[in-house]
Amino acid sequence: VDVALIGAGVISTTLSVMLRQLQPDWTQVIIERLDTPGAESSSPWNNAGTGHSALCELNYTPEVKGKIDIAKAVGINEKFQVSRQFWTHLVNEGVLGEPSEWINPTPHMSFGHGTQQVDYIKARYEALKDHPLFQDMHYTDSFREFSDKLPLMGEGRDPYEPVAISWINEGTDINYGALTRQYLDAVTSEGVEVRYGNQVTDIKREGTGWKVTTKNLHNGDISTVTAKFVFVGAGGMALPLLQKAGIPEIKGYAGFPVSGEWLRCTNEELIEQHSAKVYGKAAVGAPPMSVPHLDTRIIDGKKGLLFGPYAGWTPKFLKQGSWLDLFKSMRPGNIPSYLGVAVQELGLTKYLVEEVLKDQAARVESLREYIPNAKAEDWELVTAGQRVQVIKPIGAPKFGSLEFGTTMVNSNDGSIAGLMGASPGASIAPQAMIEVLERCFGDRMHDWAPKIKEMIPSYGQKLWKDESLFNKLWDESQTALKLA
Repeated sequence: VDVALIGAGVISTTLSVMLRQLQPDWTQVIIERLDTPGAESSSPWNNAGTGHSALCELNYTPEVKGKIDIAKAVGINEKFQVSRQFWTHLVNEGVLGEPSEWINPTPHMSFGHGTQQVDYIKARYEALKDHPLFQDMHYTDSFREFSDKLPLMGEGRDPYEPVAISWINEGTDINYGALTRQYLDAVTSEGVEVRYGNQVTDIKREGTGWKVTTKNLHNGDISTVTAKFVFVGAGGMALPLLQKAGIPEIKGYAGFPVSGEWLRCTNEELIEQHSAKVYGKAAVGAPPMSVPHLDTRIIDGKKGLLFGPYAGWTPKFLKQGSWLDLFKSMRPGNIPSYLGVAVQELGLTKYLVEEVLKDQAARVESLREYIPNAKAEDWELVTAGQRVQVIKPIGAPKFGSLEFGTTMVNSNDGSIAGLMGASPGASIAPQAMIEVLERCFGDRMHDWAPKIKEMIPSYGQKLWKDESLFNKLWDESQTALKLA
Protein backbone atom coordinates (compact mmCIF):
# COMPACT_ATOMS: atom_id res chain seq x y z
CA VAL A 1 0.00 0.00 0.00
CA ASP A 2 0.96 3.64 -0.19
CA VAL A 3 0.01 4.36 3.42
CA ALA A 4 -0.27 2.16 6.52
CA LEU A 5 -1.89 3.69 9.58
CA ILE A 6 -1.50 2.00 12.95
CA GLY A 7 -4.46 2.51 15.26
CA ALA A 8 -8.12 3.05 14.36
CA GLY A 9 -8.70 5.98 16.71
CA VAL A 10 -9.46 9.60 15.98
CA ILE A 11 -5.83 10.53 15.22
CA SER A 12 -5.14 7.95 12.49
CA THR A 13 -8.60 8.27 10.98
CA THR A 14 -8.22 12.06 10.76
CA LEU A 15 -5.10 11.53 8.65
CA SER A 16 -6.81 8.84 6.59
CA VAL A 17 -9.68 11.20 5.69
CA MET A 18 -7.28 14.05 4.98
CA LEU A 19 -5.18 11.93 2.63
CA ARG A 20 -8.30 10.67 0.85
CA GLN A 21 -9.16 14.31 0.18
CA LEU A 22 -5.65 15.18 -1.02
CA GLN A 23 -4.56 12.00 -2.80
CA PRO A 24 -7.55 9.75 -3.52
CA ASP A 25 -5.49 7.42 -5.73
CA TRP A 26 -3.27 6.33 -2.83
CA THR A 27 -4.03 2.96 -1.25
CA GLN A 28 -4.40 2.81 2.53
CA VAL A 29 -4.69 0.16 5.22
CA ILE A 30 -5.56 0.81 8.87
CA ILE A 31 -4.33 -1.74 11.43
CA GLU A 32 -6.13 -1.97 14.79
CA ARG A 33 -5.38 -4.41 17.63
CA LEU A 34 -8.92 -4.25 19.06
CA ASP A 35 -12.08 -5.46 17.35
CA THR A 36 -13.80 -2.07 17.26
CA PRO A 37 -12.64 1.42 16.24
CA GLY A 38 -11.92 4.23 18.70
CA ALA A 39 -12.12 1.94 21.72
CA GLU A 40 -9.04 3.21 23.56
CA SER A 41 -8.27 6.92 24.00
CA SER A 42 -11.04 7.96 21.58
CA SER A 43 -13.79 6.19 23.55
CA PRO A 44 -16.15 8.76 25.10
CA TRP A 45 -15.79 7.21 28.56
CA ASN A 46 -11.99 7.35 28.35
CA ASN A 47 -11.70 11.12 27.97
CA ALA A 48 -13.47 14.31 29.03
CA GLY A 49 -14.94 14.95 25.59
CA THR A 50 -13.94 18.59 25.79
CA GLY A 51 -13.39 20.47 22.56
CA HIS A 52 -10.13 21.79 23.97
CA SER A 53 -9.85 25.43 22.90
CA ALA A 54 -8.58 26.98 26.16
CA LEU A 55 -11.94 28.59 26.91
CA CYS A 56 -11.97 27.15 30.42
CA GLU A 57 -8.83 25.07 30.97
CA LEU A 58 -6.75 26.98 33.50
CA ASN A 59 -3.49 25.12 32.82
CA TYR A 60 -3.24 26.98 29.49
CA THR A 61 -3.15 30.38 31.24
CA PRO A 62 -0.41 30.24 33.90
CA GLU A 63 0.30 33.17 36.16
CA VAL A 64 3.88 34.30 35.52
CA LYS A 65 5.39 37.02 37.72
CA GLY A 66 1.96 38.28 38.67
CA LYS A 67 0.60 38.39 35.10
CA ILE A 68 -1.57 35.93 33.16
CA ASP A 69 0.29 34.46 30.19
CA ILE A 70 -2.28 33.79 27.43
CA ALA A 71 0.17 32.69 24.69
CA LYS A 72 -0.53 28.96 25.12
CA ALA A 73 -4.29 29.54 25.29
CA VAL A 74 -4.22 31.48 22.03
CA GLY A 75 -2.15 28.74 20.37
CA ILE A 76 -4.52 25.96 21.46
CA ASN A 77 -7.55 27.96 20.38
CA GLU A 78 -6.03 28.60 16.93
CA LYS A 79 -5.48 24.87 16.50
CA PHE A 80 -9.06 24.06 17.50
CA GLN A 81 -10.33 26.53 14.90
CA VAL A 82 -8.53 24.37 12.31
CA SER A 83 -10.54 21.39 13.58
CA ARG A 84 -13.80 23.29 13.25
CA GLN A 85 -12.96 24.35 9.70
CA PHE A 86 -11.96 20.81 8.70
CA TRP A 87 -15.16 19.33 10.15
CA THR A 88 -17.24 22.07 8.50
CA HIS A 89 -15.75 21.22 5.11
CA LEU A 90 -16.38 17.50 5.59
CA VAL A 91 -19.99 18.04 6.69
CA ASN A 92 -20.67 20.39 3.77
CA GLU A 93 -19.15 17.87 1.34
CA GLY A 94 -21.19 14.99 2.79
CA VAL A 95 -18.09 13.13 4.00
CA LEU A 96 -19.32 13.37 7.59
CA GLY A 97 -22.93 12.75 8.55
CA GLU A 98 -25.10 14.15 11.33
CA PRO A 99 -22.89 16.44 13.50
CA SER A 100 -25.01 16.05 16.66
CA GLU A 101 -23.90 12.42 16.85
CA TRP A 102 -20.45 13.64 17.89
CA ILE A 103 -20.46 17.40 18.66
CA ASN A 104 -22.87 19.39 20.82
CA PRO A 105 -22.89 22.95 22.22
CA THR A 106 -21.90 22.99 25.90
CA PRO A 107 -20.84 26.07 27.88
CA HIS A 108 -17.21 26.08 29.07
CA MET A 109 -16.64 27.58 32.53
CA SER A 110 -13.66 28.30 34.76
CA PHE A 111 -14.30 28.07 38.51
CA GLY A 112 -12.44 29.43 41.50
CA HIS A 113 -13.23 29.66 45.20
CA GLY A 114 -11.37 31.38 47.99
CA THR A 115 -9.78 34.81 47.65
CA GLN A 116 -6.63 33.67 45.80
CA GLN A 117 -8.47 31.63 43.18
CA VAL A 118 -11.13 34.31 42.65
CA ASP A 119 -8.39 36.89 42.04
CA TYR A 120 -6.83 34.55 39.48
CA ILE A 121 -10.14 33.89 37.66
CA LYS A 122 -10.78 37.64 37.43
CA ALA A 123 -7.25 38.38 36.20
CA ARG A 124 -7.56 35.61 33.60
CA TYR A 125 -10.89 37.01 32.42
CA GLU A 126 -9.40 40.50 32.08
CA ALA A 127 -6.47 39.09 30.07
CA LEU A 128 -8.71 37.16 27.63
CA LYS A 129 -12.01 39.05 27.29
CA ASP A 130 -10.86 41.48 24.57
CA HIS A 131 -8.95 38.92 22.50
CA PRO A 132 -10.61 38.09 19.13
CA LEU A 133 -10.56 34.32 19.81
CA PHE A 134 -12.23 34.67 23.21
CA GLN A 135 -15.20 36.83 22.27
CA ASP A 136 -18.28 36.85 24.48
CA MET A 137 -16.43 35.74 27.61
CA HIS A 138 -18.37 36.57 30.78
CA TYR A 139 -17.44 36.83 34.45
CA THR A 140 -19.20 36.99 37.76
CA ASP A 141 -18.25 36.84 41.41
CA SER A 142 -21.87 37.21 42.50
CA PHE A 143 -22.87 34.21 44.59
CA ARG A 144 -26.48 34.55 43.43
CA GLU A 145 -25.58 34.51 39.73
CA PHE A 146 -23.13 31.66 40.33
CA SER A 147 -25.87 29.61 42.02
CA ASP A 148 -28.41 30.41 39.31
CA LYS A 149 -26.05 29.19 36.59
CA LEU A 150 -24.71 26.20 38.51
CA PRO A 151 -27.36 25.12 41.03
CA LEU A 152 -25.58 21.89 41.97
CA MET A 153 -22.44 23.87 42.80
CA GLY A 154 -24.24 26.63 44.70
CA GLU A 155 -26.61 24.58 46.84
CA GLY A 156 -25.14 23.91 50.28
CA ARG A 157 -22.14 26.23 49.74
CA ASP A 158 -21.24 28.94 52.27
CA PRO A 159 -22.64 32.13 50.65
CA TYR A 160 -19.87 34.16 52.27
CA GLU A 161 -17.07 32.15 50.67
CA PRO A 162 -15.67 34.07 47.68
CA VAL A 163 -16.53 32.31 44.38
CA ALA A 164 -16.07 33.31 40.76
CA ILE A 165 -16.69 31.87 37.32
CA SER A 166 -15.85 32.99 33.83
CA TRP A 167 -17.58 31.37 30.89
CA ILE A 168 -18.17 31.21 27.16
CA ASN A 169 -21.48 29.69 26.07
CA GLU A 170 -20.11 28.53 22.70
CA GLY A 171 -18.00 25.64 24.04
CA THR A 172 -18.43 22.08 22.79
CA ASP A 173 -18.74 18.52 24.04
CA ILE A 174 -17.31 15.97 21.59
CA ASN A 175 -17.75 12.21 21.33
CA TYR A 176 -14.47 11.33 19.62
CA GLY A 177 -15.50 7.69 19.32
CA ALA A 178 -18.56 8.61 17.26
CA LEU A 179 -16.46 11.00 15.15
CA THR A 180 -13.99 8.18 14.53
CA ARG A 181 -16.79 5.91 13.32
CA GLN A 182 -18.02 8.56 10.88
CA TYR A 183 -14.48 9.03 9.58
CA LEU A 184 -14.16 5.28 9.02
CA ASP A 185 -17.54 5.02 7.31
CA ALA A 186 -16.30 7.66 4.87
CA VAL A 187 -12.92 6.10 4.03
CA THR A 188 -13.99 2.43 3.98
CA SER A 189 -16.77 3.31 1.52
CA GLU A 190 -13.97 4.49 -0.78
CA GLY A 191 -11.85 1.35 -0.48
CA VAL A 192 -9.69 1.87 2.59
CA GLU A 193 -9.15 -1.47 4.33
CA VAL A 194 -9.33 -1.79 8.13
CA ARG A 195 -7.79 -4.86 9.76
CA TYR A 196 -9.25 -5.31 13.25
CA GLY A 197 -7.84 -7.72 15.82
CA ASN A 198 -4.32 -7.33 14.42
CA GLN A 199 -1.41 -6.31 16.61
CA VAL A 200 1.73 -4.81 15.09
CA THR A 201 4.68 -6.90 16.23
CA ASP A 202 7.46 -5.34 14.18
CA ILE A 203 8.29 -2.44 11.87
CA LYS A 204 11.39 -2.75 9.72
CA ARG A 205 12.97 -0.82 6.87
CA GLU A 206 12.41 -2.23 3.40
CA GLY A 207 14.01 -0.16 0.67
CA THR A 208 12.70 3.37 0.92
CA GLY A 209 9.58 2.19 2.77
CA TRP A 210 8.62 -0.12 5.62
CA LYS A 211 7.51 -3.68 6.30
CA VAL A 212 4.92 -3.86 9.05
CA THR A 213 4.43 -7.31 10.61
CA THR A 214 1.13 -8.05 12.34
CA LYS A 215 -0.32 -10.91 14.35
CA ASN A 216 -4.01 -11.77 14.24
CA LEU A 217 -5.01 -11.99 17.91
CA HIS A 218 -7.85 -14.45 17.16
CA ASN A 219 -6.13 -17.12 15.08
CA GLY A 220 -2.44 -16.30 15.45
CA ASP A 221 -1.89 -15.71 11.72
CA ILE A 222 1.13 -13.58 10.85
CA SER A 223 0.80 -11.03 8.02
CA THR A 224 2.97 -8.31 6.57
CA VAL A 225 2.16 -4.99 4.95
CA THR A 226 4.72 -3.08 2.92
CA ALA A 227 4.09 0.64 2.85
CA LYS A 228 5.76 3.71 1.42
CA PHE A 229 4.60 5.73 4.43
CA VAL A 230 3.66 4.60 7.96
CA PHE A 231 1.80 6.69 10.52
CA VAL A 232 1.68 5.54 14.15
CA GLY A 233 -1.47 6.84 15.80
CA ALA A 234 -1.58 4.17 18.47
CA GLY A 235 -2.03 6.26 21.61
CA GLY A 236 0.31 5.17 24.37
CA MET A 237 1.86 2.48 22.16
CA ALA A 238 3.27 5.05 19.72
CA LEU A 239 6.55 5.17 21.65
CA PRO A 240 7.26 1.38 21.59
CA LEU A 241 6.26 1.11 17.93
CA LEU A 242 8.52 3.97 16.87
CA GLN A 243 11.27 2.28 18.88
CA LYS A 244 10.67 -0.92 16.90
CA ALA A 245 11.17 1.07 13.71
CA GLY A 246 14.61 2.00 14.99
CA ILE A 247 14.59 5.58 13.71
CA PRO A 248 17.31 7.67 15.35
CA GLU A 249 14.85 10.50 16.01
CA ILE A 250 13.13 8.46 18.77
CA LYS A 251 16.35 7.87 20.70
CA GLY A 252 16.18 9.17 24.26
CA TYR A 253 12.40 9.57 24.28
CA ALA A 254 10.57 7.87 27.13
CA GLY A 255 6.99 7.59 28.35
CA PHE A 256 5.36 8.09 31.75
CA PRO A 257 1.97 6.33 31.98
CA VAL A 258 -0.82 7.90 34.03
CA SER A 259 -4.22 6.25 34.43
CA GLY A 260 -7.44 7.80 35.61
CA GLU A 261 -10.90 7.24 37.02
CA TRP A 262 -14.16 9.21 36.94
CA LEU A 263 -17.13 9.53 39.22
CA ARG A 264 -20.17 9.11 36.97
CA CYS A 265 -23.53 10.40 38.17
CA THR A 266 -26.35 7.85 38.28
CA ASN A 267 -29.07 10.27 39.45
CA GLU A 268 -31.01 11.55 36.43
CA GLU A 269 -32.43 14.49 38.39
CA LEU A 270 -28.93 15.76 39.21
CA ILE A 271 -27.73 15.23 35.64
CA GLU A 272 -30.51 17.49 34.34
CA GLN A 273 -29.58 20.29 36.76
CA HIS A 274 -26.11 20.78 35.31
CA SER A 275 -25.27 21.85 31.75
CA ALA A 276 -21.64 22.93 31.43
CA LYS A 277 -18.04 21.84 31.53
CA VAL A 278 -16.58 23.43 34.67
CA TYR A 279 -12.80 23.38 35.09
CA GLY A 280 -10.98 24.35 38.29
CA LYS A 281 -7.44 24.67 39.53
CA ALA A 282 -5.19 21.60 39.60
CA ALA A 283 -3.71 20.38 42.86
CA VAL A 284 -0.06 21.17 43.44
CA GLY A 285 2.05 18.63 41.55
CA ALA A 286 -0.90 17.31 39.51
CA PRO A 287 -0.47 16.73 35.77
CA PRO A 288 -2.78 18.83 33.54
CA MET A 289 -4.82 15.75 32.62
CA SER A 290 -5.83 15.59 36.30
CA VAL A 291 -7.28 19.11 36.48
CA PRO A 292 -10.62 18.61 38.29
CA HIS A 293 -13.69 19.25 36.18
CA LEU A 294 -17.42 18.66 36.38
CA ASP A 295 -18.50 17.68 32.88
CA THR A 296 -21.77 17.51 31.07
CA ARG A 297 -21.47 14.79 28.41
CA ILE A 298 -23.66 13.92 25.44
CA ILE A 299 -22.92 10.31 24.50
CA ASP A 300 -25.02 8.50 21.89
CA GLY A 301 -27.76 11.08 22.37
CA LYS A 302 -27.93 10.67 26.16
CA LYS A 303 -26.89 13.35 28.63
CA GLY A 304 -24.45 12.38 31.38
CA LEU A 305 -22.40 13.95 34.16
CA LEU A 306 -18.82 13.12 35.14
CA PHE A 307 -16.44 14.42 37.79
CA GLY A 308 -12.73 13.84 37.92
CA PRO A 309 -10.42 12.55 36.77
CA TYR A 310 -8.75 10.92 39.73
CA ALA A 311 -5.22 10.05 38.73
CA GLY A 312 -3.81 6.56 39.16
CA TRP A 313 -0.80 4.68 37.98
CA THR A 314 -0.09 1.42 36.20
CA PRO A 315 2.82 0.50 33.92
CA LYS A 316 0.39 -0.12 31.04
CA PHE A 317 0.64 2.11 27.98
CA LEU A 318 -2.97 1.36 26.96
CA LYS A 319 -6.10 0.71 28.99
CA GLN A 320 -6.15 -2.75 27.40
CA GLY A 321 -2.37 -3.00 27.38
CA SER A 322 0.25 -5.14 29.10
CA TRP A 323 1.68 -4.78 32.59
CA LEU A 324 5.09 -4.97 30.92
CA ASP A 325 4.61 -1.99 28.55
CA LEU A 326 6.69 0.47 30.56
CA PHE A 327 9.55 -1.93 31.16
CA LYS A 328 9.68 -3.05 27.53
CA SER A 329 10.01 0.58 26.45
CA MET A 330 13.14 1.14 28.50
CA ARG A 331 16.35 1.43 26.48
CA PRO A 332 19.91 2.38 27.40
CA GLY A 333 19.31 5.60 25.47
CA ASN A 334 16.26 6.72 27.48
CA ILE A 335 17.25 5.58 30.99
CA PRO A 336 18.86 9.01 31.68
CA SER A 337 15.57 10.65 30.65
CA TYR A 338 13.63 8.52 33.13
CA LEU A 339 16.13 9.15 35.93
CA GLY A 340 16.20 12.87 35.24
CA VAL A 341 12.43 13.18 35.45
CA ALA A 342 12.30 10.99 38.57
CA VAL A 343 14.50 13.52 40.36
CA GLN A 344 12.72 16.61 39.00
CA GLU A 345 9.12 15.47 39.47
CA LEU A 346 9.01 14.48 43.14
CA GLY A 347 5.84 16.57 43.56
CA LEU A 348 4.11 14.57 40.84
CA THR A 349 5.18 11.30 42.45
CA LYS A 350 3.78 12.43 45.82
CA TYR A 351 0.54 13.48 44.15
CA LEU A 352 0.11 10.14 42.35
CA VAL A 353 0.76 8.16 45.54
CA GLU A 354 -1.91 10.19 47.35
CA GLU A 355 -4.38 9.70 44.49
CA VAL A 356 -3.82 5.94 44.32
CA LEU A 357 -4.49 5.65 48.06
CA LYS A 358 -7.83 7.48 47.89
CA ASP A 359 -10.91 5.43 48.71
CA GLN A 360 -14.47 6.19 47.57
CA ALA A 361 -15.14 8.39 50.59
CA ALA A 362 -12.08 10.52 49.80
CA ARG A 363 -13.13 10.80 46.15
CA VAL A 364 -16.60 12.00 47.11
CA GLU A 365 -15.03 14.50 49.50
CA SER A 366 -13.08 15.95 46.54
CA LEU A 367 -16.34 16.08 44.57
CA ARG A 368 -17.92 18.15 47.36
CA GLU A 369 -15.51 20.98 46.55
CA TYR A 370 -17.67 21.30 43.42
CA ILE A 371 -21.01 19.87 44.59
CA PRO A 372 -21.24 20.54 48.36
CA ASN A 373 -24.30 18.32 48.84
CA ALA A 374 -22.95 15.36 46.83
CA LYS A 375 -24.01 11.93 48.11
CA ALA A 376 -21.92 8.85 47.50
CA GLU A 377 -24.92 6.78 46.43
CA ASP A 378 -25.51 9.09 43.43
CA TRP A 379 -22.09 8.38 41.90
CA GLU A 380 -20.31 5.30 40.56
CA LEU A 381 -16.62 4.87 39.84
CA VAL A 382 -15.62 4.20 36.22
CA THR A 383 -12.16 3.70 34.78
CA ALA A 384 -10.96 6.40 32.42
CA GLY A 385 -8.37 6.07 29.68
CA GLN A 386 -4.66 5.48 29.98
CA ARG A 387 -2.32 8.31 28.97
CA VAL A 388 1.42 8.22 28.37
CA GLN A 389 3.07 11.57 28.99
CA VAL A 390 6.12 12.21 26.83
CA ILE A 391 9.57 12.48 28.37
CA LYS A 392 11.80 14.41 26.00
CA PRO A 393 15.55 13.87 26.05
CA ILE A 394 17.50 17.00 26.89
CA GLY A 395 21.06 17.68 27.96
CA ALA A 396 22.67 17.98 31.38
CA PRO A 397 21.88 18.85 34.08
CA LYS A 398 18.19 17.86 33.65
CA PHE A 399 18.58 14.94 31.17
CA GLY A 400 14.82 14.56 30.68
CA SER A 401 11.77 16.83 30.50
CA LEU A 402 8.24 15.62 31.27
CA GLU A 403 5.86 17.07 28.65
CA PHE A 404 2.10 17.29 29.13
CA GLY A 405 1.09 18.07 25.56
CA THR A 406 1.48 16.17 22.32
CA THR A 407 4.73 15.54 20.45
CA MET A 408 5.24 14.61 16.81
CA VAL A 409 8.24 12.45 15.91
CA ASN A 410 9.14 11.59 12.32
CA SER A 411 12.08 10.09 10.46
CA ASN A 412 14.42 12.40 8.60
CA ASP A 413 13.21 11.10 5.24
CA GLY A 414 9.53 11.54 6.16
CA SER A 415 8.63 7.89 5.58
CA ILE A 416 7.33 7.29 9.12
CA ALA A 417 5.80 9.52 11.77
CA GLY A 418 3.93 9.14 15.04
CA LEU A 419 2.02 11.26 17.53
CA MET A 420 2.82 10.80 21.21
CA GLY A 421 1.36 12.37 24.32
CA ALA A 422 -2.07 13.20 25.63
CA SER A 423 -4.35 16.25 25.78
CA PRO A 424 -5.30 18.15 23.70
CA GLY A 425 -4.49 15.57 20.99
CA ALA A 426 -7.98 14.62 19.76
CA SER A 427 -9.24 18.22 19.73
CA ILE A 428 -6.38 19.44 17.56
CA ALA A 429 -5.90 16.32 15.42
CA PRO A 430 -6.47 18.14 12.08
CA GLN A 431 -3.74 20.69 12.88
CA ALA A 432 -1.42 17.89 14.02
CA MET A 433 -2.02 15.98 10.79
CA ILE A 434 -1.29 19.12 8.74
CA GLU A 435 2.04 19.14 10.57
CA VAL A 436 2.58 15.52 9.50
CA LEU A 437 1.95 16.50 5.88
CA GLU A 438 4.35 19.43 6.08
CA ARG A 439 7.09 17.36 7.69
CA CYS A 440 6.72 14.20 5.63
CA PHE A 441 5.36 15.34 2.25
CA GLY A 442 7.06 18.68 1.77
CA ASP A 443 7.58 18.02 -1.94
CA ARG A 444 3.80 17.68 -2.43
CA MET A 445 2.62 20.63 -0.37
CA HIS A 446 2.66 23.02 -3.32
CA ASP A 447 0.30 20.75 -5.29
CA TRP A 448 -1.86 20.07 -2.24
CA ALA A 449 -2.06 23.70 -1.07
CA PRO A 450 -5.29 24.61 -2.97
CA LYS A 451 -7.14 21.60 -1.56
CA ILE A 452 -5.79 22.23 1.94
CA LYS A 453 -6.96 25.84 1.65
CA GLU A 454 -10.38 24.53 0.63
CA MET A 455 -10.51 22.24 3.68
CA ILE A 456 -8.99 24.81 6.04
CA PRO A 457 -9.54 28.36 4.71
CA SER A 458 -7.28 29.93 7.36
CA TYR A 459 -4.32 27.71 6.39
CA GLY A 460 -1.11 29.72 6.63
CA GLN A 461 -2.76 32.54 8.61
CA LYS A 462 -3.31 33.45 12.25
CA LEU A 463 -7.00 34.00 12.85
CA TRP A 464 -6.41 36.24 15.84
CA LYS A 465 -4.73 38.67 13.44
CA ASP A 466 -7.77 38.76 11.11
CA GLU A 467 -10.90 39.16 13.19
CA SER A 468 -13.24 39.46 10.20
CA LEU A 469 -12.02 36.14 8.77
CA PHE A 470 -12.34 34.51 12.19
CA ASN A 471 -15.92 35.73 12.56
CA LYS A 472 -16.83 34.53 9.05
CA LEU A 473 -15.38 31.05 9.56
CA TRP A 474 -16.85 30.82 13.06
CA ASP A 475 -20.35 31.58 11.80
CA GLU A 476 -19.97 29.04 8.98
CA SER A 477 -18.89 26.30 11.39
CA GLN A 478 -21.63 27.18 13.88
CA THR A 479 -24.17 26.61 11.12
CA ALA A 480 -22.64 23.53 9.48
CA LEU A 481 -22.00 21.76 12.81
CA LYS A 482 -25.44 22.72 14.14
CA LEU A 483 -23.97 24.53 17.13
CA ALA A 484 -25.78 27.86 16.68
